[in-house]
Amino acid sequence: MSSADLTNAIPGIWRGMEGHATGRASTANTGMRTAIAQFAVSGIAALVLLGAAGVYLLRHVGQGEAIRNAKQITALAGRGIVEPAVTPGLMQGKPAAIGALDRVVRHGILGGRVVRVKVWRADGTIVYSDEHRLIGSRYPLGAEEQDVLRTGRVNAEVSDLGRPENRFERRYDKLLEVYLPIRAPSGERLMFETYDRYSSIAASGRRLWVAFLPPILVTLALLWFVQLPLAWRGARRLREGQAQRETLLRRAIESSELERRRIARDLHDGAVQDLAGVSYSLSAAADALGTEDATHTESALREAAATTRRTIRELRSLLVDIYPPDLHRTGLEAALRDLVAPLAPRGITADVDVSPELSLPEPVETLLYRCAQEALRNVASHSAAQTVHVRIDAVDGIARLTVADDGRGFDGSIAEGHFGLRLLGDLVRESGGRLEVDSTPGRGTRVSVETPR
Repeated sequence: MSSADLTNAIPGIWRGMEGHATGRASTANTGMRTAIAQFAVSGIAALVLLGAAGVYLLRHVGQGEAIRNAKQITALAGRGIVEPAVTPGLMQGKPAAIGALDRVVRHGILGGRVVRVKVWRADGTIVYSDEHRLIGSRYPLGAEEQDVLRTGRVNAEVSDLGRPENRFERRYDKLLEVYLPIRAPSGERLMFETYDRYSSIAASGRRLWVAFLPPILVTLALLWFVQLPLAWRGARRLREGQAQRETLLRRAIESSELERRRIARDLHDGAVQDLAGVSYSLSAAADALGTEDATHTESALREAAATTRRTIRELRSLLVDIYPPDLHRTGLEAALRDLVAPLAPRGITADVDVSPELSLPEPVETLLYRCAQEALRNVASHSAAQTVHVRIDAVDGIARLTVADDGRGFDGSIAEGHFGLRLLGDLVRESGGRLEVDSTPGRGTRVSVETPR
């Protein structure tokens, strides 16, 4: 595709972009709402999962806390109630001693969640039980019971109701055995054991975790509600970033279209016309050879040569516009002097003032160069100025470009008839700087650009 074809195609491309802008915005808004809805649904799913995990952990913690409380209560009952009531007569199996301990156990321990009490000797003999049919029976103690007698700690486990010593407790669904060592008056170590209803233990644990569950769920729900605005804000920022990228693309297309039209116009009105005139002059001079005065022919050839040199300068200027110099390599001052060189044939005196010690980042140099290029282009095309001053300096971290001419000026804003300056103004603002144009009819124009270094 040729440059002319591309130039003609750009307006159609831009109109197509504008035609689809509304659809893209609607699609983007729908996509943002969909993303927020997905985030909300995933948040609810995470809330449910965290709630379920919290319930499971709280149940486990509550059950463990209830068992720990059962151990503490059994330890208090065994050492504070039963141990002082163990007498030599009980160790000998005397009915009066058994009856006396019965009264203590039934009054202070049995009832509620405790359904059975047993007192064991180390050899597995049951010294006392509120179920008298077990008294005097002997069953081997397991490793854990022997470990309790040896270490003196309190232990708890789910009762195995299939064992012979537990045959009278089989009518209960599930029991928790809690046992610990106590001492007889003789110093003999005994094992005190209670059988607690497991349903009571579970209910106690349930009360614990149910008390903590609502605050946890409320906290999770609040966290979900707090995240929704944050998600909406993040999606909106993403949409704004996308819109900004689209704006930059649109401006790039606008700038490219404007630049191509200007170059095409300059070529048509300048170099092409001049070269056409040269061709006609040379043809006329060739036809006149030998028939006219040699002085007239020489004058025509010299004029054609001068026109050719002027056209070459204009073409070089257009080449600089199409492909700017490497600013970082050649330096900003040299690039600016190339920009003002075409002004001299137009009768405009240009002055470039750039400090040799000035060092700017490449993006800043490029931006200032583009701004100077557009300002000088307006000077050459519209100002009818005699002099123009271009100055670049840097103070307190701010790079500043000034292009001032003594031309006829204008009355109005940048938006009126100065599309190139408008685009540059947008670029300057996006870089954190500002562009100002001060112009008064008959008093010239001053273009100032300030941007962070």
